[in-house]
Amino acid sequence: MNCFFLITNHSKDPGLTFTKSVADYLCMHGAKAAIRKPQETESRQHTDPSEVPDGTDCVIVLGGDGTMIRAAGDLVNCQIPFLGINLGTLGYLAEIDRNSLYPALDALLDERYQLEKRMMLHGDVWHGENCVYSGVVLNDILVVREGSPHVITLKNYVNGKYLNEYRADGIIIATPTGSTGYSLSAGGPIVAPDAELFLMTPLAAHTLNTRSVILPAADNRIRIRIGPGKEQSTEHAMVSFDGRNEVSLVTDDFVEIRKAERHIEIVKIRNDSFLETLRRKMQ
Repeated sequence: MNCFFLITNHSKDPGLTFTKSVADYLCMHGAKAAIRKPQETESRQHTDPSEVPDGTDCVIVLGGDGTMIRAAGDLVNCQIPFLGINLGTLGYLAEIDRNSLYPALDALLDERYQLEKRMMLHGDVWHGENCVYSGVVLNDILVVREGSPHVITLKNYVNGKYLNEYRADGIIIATPTGSTGYSLSAGGPIVAPDAELFLMTPLAAHTLNTRSVILPAADNRIRIRIGPGKEQSTEHAMVSFDGRNEVSLVTDDFVEIRKAERHIEIVKIRNDSFLETLRRKMQ
């Protein structure tokens, strides 16, 4: 690899001091390195694919898993591998930290790395017969109540067949990559990231026997339909895609989720297994 594009979480590297040092190191070793331009609202940063120079071999993301997840969603159609550099405290996607940075950059330049494929989700939001939003995510699609605290009814279908119903605060549909994110906090299982599965995890479900449901991703479509409120009133909910791109929902609206046609590739420098990484991160 000799052509890189750097994306930074500016709250973790104010002034891009560290980012520029990474770019300088790459250039000193004969590579090319471009840095994403700062944006006015970095808390909702978005990377326009047109910003990525032609011929880019790798996107280097400096920040944490959140920055990596947003970049993956923005640039999924570019089909360029990602390397994450963790500038925070805990990262499953961003495996490189400041201490291991320069040996990792040397490995990239010397072609000493592996690529790990990660599945993504494609979600369509439907109001009646109209699809009003479509998005691709690396981690999860979240459907939650909107407005005052209360439970909502979520009717779940797989390939058009009724599966179950949750009375809950919401529901998470996650990828294996997303199994260590919000789904884990909600009591969902941890799944090896190279698997191809859907994880359906309810949020604060109001039944004692409710657990996560795991389904194979191939050829399956999950539909989450919003049920009515009390006394058949109109219910209000919201769907978000990897924590952003929020869309409002009402009774009988639904979100249909399937495996995305595209995947992303994560650059792996270390030879650590998933279990070794998991043990290290969860100490």
